[in-house]
Amino acid sequence: MRYLDVRIRQPDWMLHPMQSFIRHEDVVRYEELLTWNVQPEHGIEYELFYVEADRERYEPVIDGVDSIRWYDLTPIDDESFYVYACQEIRDVDMEWREAFVALNLLVFPPIIYDTDAAMRMTVIGSSEDLQTMLDELPEAIDVTVNEIGEFDSRHQRLAGAMTARQREAVAVAVEVGYYDVPRSGSLAAVAETLECAPSTASNHLRKAEAAVMRRLVESDGPD
Repeated sequence: MRYLDVRIRQPDWMLHPMQSFIRHEDVVRYEELLTWNVQPEHGIEYELFYVEADRERYEPVIDGVDSIRWYDLTPIDDESFYVYACQEIRDVDMEWREAFVALNLLVFPPIIYDTDAAMRMTVIGSSEDLQTMLDELPEAIDVTVNEIGEFDSRHQRLAGAMTARQREAVAVAVEVGYYDVPRSGSLAAVAETLECAPSTASNHLRKAEAAVMRRLVESDGPD
């Protein structure tokens, strides 16, 4: 069983309105699709997003997207929130997703949207199916393969306790020396790299640390 870490960048004309908003407006600092339920027979899909953005500028835009039937926005703190949405499946989305149809592939969440609205995802399957998927994506889509190899989720027993954003925050903290002894990097340096407020960076690190410690203790059992 192989995995493919791939970045998919769609042209402007193919973007969902919210992806276009990410690409062309300096509002969304980070977004990831945590889980989804696609119901093609009904022409709708349900999705749960984690978003770091200016809520006052984000909400009027999502209000105006015709394909979104309804959504529920749940604040986490001043700079982040969840979006649970039901939307109609667009024809243009079905066209590029056909590269996945009839193949024995799984997308391993989350799907991460960078500030250019490109999607980074991990896809699991056989080498043949992964190659077929790459070959059948429309030529208009820019595809970058970051990594390919044998899938092994054991390394995710601890890392998997964290969200993708928390893992990114921890990686940045290690890189800048925040976890050095003695500490050589500041929280402000972590926040600057993540392009968020120090309070948000601190929140990510604290939640990541708590999740990993809890998973570590649980994996060791009562002894």
